[in-house]
Amino acid sequence: MHVPPLVPLVTACTYCGCDVTAHDPVYVETVVDGDRVPDGRFCNYGCLAAHVETEGLAEGATCRIDDRSD
Repeated sequence: MHVPPLVPLVTACTYCGCDVTAHDPVYVETVVDGDRVPDGRFCNYGCLAAHVETEGLAEGATCRIDDRSD
């Protein structure tokens, strides 16, 4: 569910549209051509987690899993 921003885009949460500066914000960056660029801002980890789940961003993604059963 995408909610349109309620505040200017500079401070709007990528997930809920609230002003992130009124909360404990989390900022996400991505690497483009070797440079880090802003890729999202969230009120807190709750909004970030909800965004990841809603958009299916973790599906099919995993870090290396070691079998330590031996």
